[in-house]
Amino acid sequence: MRARALFRYNRFRVNISARHTRADATDRSDLRDLTLAELEAAVVAAGERPYRAGQIASWIWRRGANSFDAMSDLPAALRQTLGSRFTLASPEVASVRRSSDGTRKLLLRLSDGEEIETVIIPGENRVTLCLSSQAGCAMGCEFCATARMGLHRNLTTAEIAGQIFAARRELDDSEEITNYVFMGMGEPLANYPRLIRTLAAMTEPWAMGISPRRITVSTVGHVPMMERLVAEIPVNIAVSLHATTDALRDRLAPINRRYPLQELIAACRRLPLKNRSRVTFEYVMLAGVNDSVDDARRLVKLLHPMRAKVNLIFFNPFPGAVLERSPREAVEIFQGILRRGNLTATIRESRGLDIAAACGQLYAEHHAAVAQPRVSESSSEIAR
Repeated sequence: MRARALFRYNRFRVNISARHTRADATDRSDLRDLTLAELEAAVVAAGERPYRAGQIASWIWRRGANSFDAMSDLPAALRQTLGSRFTLASPEVASVRRSSDGTRKLLLRLSDGEEIETVIIPGENRVTLCLSSQAGCAMGCEFCATARMGLHRNLTTAEIAGQIFAARRELDDSEEITNYVFMGMGEPLANYPRLIRTLAAMTEPWAMGISPRRITVSTVGHVPMMERLVAEIPVNIAVSLHATTDALRDRLAPINRRYPLQELIAACRRLPLKNRSRVTFEYVMLAGVNDSVDDARRLVKLLHPMRAKVNLIFFNPFPGAVLERSPREAVEIFQGILRRGNLTATIRESRGLDIAAACGQLYAEHHAAVAQPRVSESSSEIAR
């Protein structure tokens, strides 16, 4: 079992970059790929004063401008220069599905034809946006529809941020996005250079100015980057756990072969969480696989003495999946054991079951068949 899991994980990590075009290898950079310092340098190179960079940043980050002509307070010559040196692309909305519970799932087409998913999730006094960080995913998790795609490529900063502006255009008049979660397609920490630039733009006053407390980055357990991320930008971290033994986690999340449970949990204990008192763990409940009383007791022991929060998640089935969701009774028994073990345990209700809600499922349905694994970028970048 361990050998098969390792083989499956390594297969997704193979680098065959010559077979697919990278979106960040175009002749012109997207303006949203630039930091404020880089914007200032571009403005100065165009013969303008540095303060113009702040005006540009306001247009592209606060007002969501998708053309240079829209930047009406900039000199025409500067707008023309910017247009000749940079792009300002917006993802095309290829498909929108709206659930009876208000959830909307967007399939977005990027400039090179790649497609990604973004989900708007309304709740009580909040609207959460679920963002993708990669086209596909290399992690090979057994319970995830996106894993069947393999990794096509990393998203650029502009492409990650572009999901926010695309989603805003789909909101009802009374809605406003309040929370952002990187729980869509891809492993965010495997695309760290672009992720950190996106988070900086989301949180810095010169760009979107969103509080880091309203942003959660989910990881399946890329240990070296977890501490680095929280040290650079104090966002919330959610760890996709899903198992209480290495043998089972090797199967469900093959990255466990590289960063086994004890190493992962030790890293969670070291996270510099400052005023946040809990680490969040995601646990997909799989019938007869990880939902037993013994699993719950092992989870309590594994996380002790951390003050941890555990989100128990109903499995969203997808075509071809061999796993099944745990019955509610089993989930509630599991929750009770965790609570008696001094863990905060919540049951996350499934959303959007009527609109292909499982991550990667809308992509697969849109292409009429589950995509075969293919990788175009070396995952060695995740170790940077």
